[in-house]
Amino acid sequence: MASNIVDDNSFQVRLRSNLIGLQTIVIKEVTRLIRIWPQTIVPPVITTTLYFIIFGKVIGSRVGEMSGVTYMEFIVPGLVMMSVINSSYQNVVSSFFSSKFQRNVEEILISPMHNATILIGYIVGGVVRAMTIGTIVLMVSLFFVSTLSIYNISITFLVALLTATLFANAGFINAMLARKFDDIAIIPTFVLTPLTYLGGVFYSITLLPQPWETISRFNPIVYMVSAFRAGIMKDRLDASAFDTNLGFSFGMISLFVIILFSITLWMLNRGVGLRA
Repeated sequence: MASNIVDDNSFQVRLRSNLIGLQTIVIKEVTRLIRIWPQTIVPPVITTTLYFIIFGKVIGSRVGEMSGVTYMEFIVPGLVMMSVINSSYQNVVSSFFSSKFQRNVEEILISPMHNATILIGYIVGGVVRAMTIGTIVLMVSLFFVSTLSIYNISITFLVALLTATLFANAGFINAMLARKFDDIAIIPTFVLTPLTYLGGVFYSITLLPQPWETISRFNPIVYMVSAFRAGIMKDRLDASAFDTNLGFSFGMISLFVIILFSITLWMLNRGVGLRA
């Protein structure tokens, strides 16, 4: 009986420590987001606005309609997803690598928190930044699109949430493996940007000739953009505009999240890139 009481108390102490630790990391990340908002919020919004002007207004006026809607309307979901992807990735990779570079991360690692709690805390910070910027970009699009109604808010929100979670994990891995600040720019430049541009942000991959259409289907961002586009305007787009089935897209995104989270947690448990 006494052993059970001790075990219960021990469990409660560990649970409380993890909850306090999670709350502390999330507050730190959100505070950082707000404190340096000219660096975290303004640049992606300005960049996306330029995309709206150049691709939507200038090029879109020559393209005309795309799958039953104006080209400007067609690219809105893709540009929102692009801002979500970049924001979640950049937030985690820059924040965790800064802690690692300044050796603050050692204090976190020796705390009684579980490694999963540390990982989730940083992921939540990345998700908050991504969802904030994604919402702002969606609001900015109203200045360029006369009418923008969301077909299904639940689908739209869930796709954005899963996508932000996925790339927050990817940013954490990059931060763990990076040895200098230049290393955290390699993946966004040579991997993330090409995958984003080839992920159906500005076009439907069904327009591509073979074998490029088939090759594009191995790009995970295709499923995210297609599902998000369905959540916003499934009732107004032609069926040919959706590169993948909605259910299949959700399944692929969820699978990517589970796999990447498992890999990230395993690396954190092993201390990959964290030990001198």
